[in-house]
Amino acid sequence: MAQQDALLKRVVLASLIGATVEWYDFFLYGVVAGIVFSQLYFPAGDPVVSTLLAYTTFAVGFVTRPLGGVIFGHFGDRIGRKSMLVLTLMIMGIATFLIGLVPTYAQIGIWAPILLLVLRILQGIGLGGEWGGAVLMTYEYAPPEKRGLYASFPQIGLSIGLCLASGVVALLSYTLTNEQFLAWGWRLAFVLSFILVLIGLYIRLNIMETPEFAKLKEKRAEVKIPFASMISEYPKEILAGMGARYIDGVFFNVFGVYSIAYLTQQLKIPRTEALLGVCAAALIMCAFIPLFGRVSDKVGRTKTYFWGSLITGFAAIPAFWIWMTFPGQPVIVWAALIIPFGIFYASIYGPEAALFCDLFRPQVRYTGISFVYQFSGIFASGLTPIIATYLVQSYGGNAGWAIAAYCAFAGFVSAMSAVWINRLAKDRLREGLPVTKAITV
Repeated sequence: MAQQDALLKRVVLASLIGATVEWYDFFLYGVVAGIVFSQLYFPAGDPVVSTLLAYTTFAVGFVTRPLGGVIFGHFGDRIGRKSMLVLTLMIMGIATFLIGLVPTYAQIGIWAPILLLVLRILQGIGLGGEWGGAVLMTYEYAPPEKRGLYASFPQIGLSIGLCLASGVVALLSYTLTNEQFLAWGWRLAFVLSFILVLIGLYIRLNIMETPEFAKLKEKRAEVKIPFASMISEYPKEILAGMGARYIDGVFFNVFGVYSIAYLTQQLKIPRTEALLGVCAAALIMCAFIPLFGRVSDKVGRTKTYFWGSLITGFAAIPAFWIWMTFPGQPVIVWAALIIPFGIFYASIYGPEAALFCDLFRPQVRYTGISFVYQFSGIFASGLTPIIATYLVQSYGGNAGWAIAAYCAFAGFVSAMSAVWINRLAKDRLREGLPVTKAITV
């Protein structure tokens, strides 16, 4: 028993550190896109146009994530979880390191945004396969009654990665002049990520395959084409899962990515102040993600996700009201960012991993959760900064209300999707098909 607990802790550490590295790399691009890339790689006469172009390459990473999810999901369900985790970490790390070395538009012209785009595509493919594997390692190692808790630990990697990304950029922004930051300071954040990659690789190479998948291999119970089996067996679960993911993608990218550009450009709040606010929210989120993962083990996955979706989505309304009303009061501005993002958002992101794992049988689980999470990210995550920028351009001073309404709508859609997931689970129980008990309420 003690040996099993020690092994489980090692798996949790490996998944968490790897996920942290991956999310740091991925969101570092988002943090920098609106404040650096729009100026150095997408110059245009209209700052709104250059910002939209920069966020378009940010969105490309989300578009390519489903491709990575399908590719690595297939081999993860056929060959194993561990080997795919090592490969995806290497792809992500090398792409991020090279982004820090790409010359600017002024230096090499059109090749600058092209190279940036190619590396962003590689980032998306790497992360597309990473998330599912990291989650499955902890989910399939954990005892059934604690899978919500343990599957939530890799999710903390998102908040730590975001905190590191925003914190490192904030530190560089604070210690360097604006000219130094734009000339070479921002590059350090990308280049230094390679150290984290090496640490993550060392830990991941020293863990074993999950017991659940090892049993499948022993029985030769793998399916030939996991993607085809997933589509044919779980079409409704896939749609319901993507709907549930909607609020996650929208809310995170409004409060974790776009808020930096909104606070600095629209409300004229200092860049360092906005970055530190996101960093503080991400730190607080680290404590609440496993808390809500454990709550989902106790009261039910869909019930936790239903109320979390509604509360999180509608929390954007008072948050934007505060930002527009009290832009000159940093403490209040921070509170309006930290409470919805650091606490409420954790109520959906904590139980989300186990919720998606519960949807699929082990033979197609890597492919299933990767596809649901990554494909829905195209419209839920990748398009959100672009939509928010468009709303600002269209509504001007009232754009905050439009963005808040968009978040509330996403929360409602995800809450109804959680209800649908619950009904699908009950239908499977009536039909005598396997379903994880924790999903029902």
